[in-house]
Amino acid sequence: MIKVVRGNPTPEELAAALAVVQARAAATAASGQAAGPPAPPAEWSAPARIAHHRLPAPGPRAWARTYWPG
Repeated sequence: MIKVVRGNPTPEELAAALAVVQARAAATAASGQAAGPPAPPAEWSAPARIAHHRLPAPGPRAWARTYWPG
């Protein structure tokens, strides 16, 4: 349902606005895009994939091993 909240459109203006809304809805349906929430991010970008090892033990060279374990 569409409700005009401000102004007084002519029937032609209202028909044009409805045509745009319907065309947009048809294009979205034709492209297969869902109107739902976006897809979750891919697993390759998960921070847990990088930090799956234990943190290094504290010591004199621990600063060098804080990001990439091994």
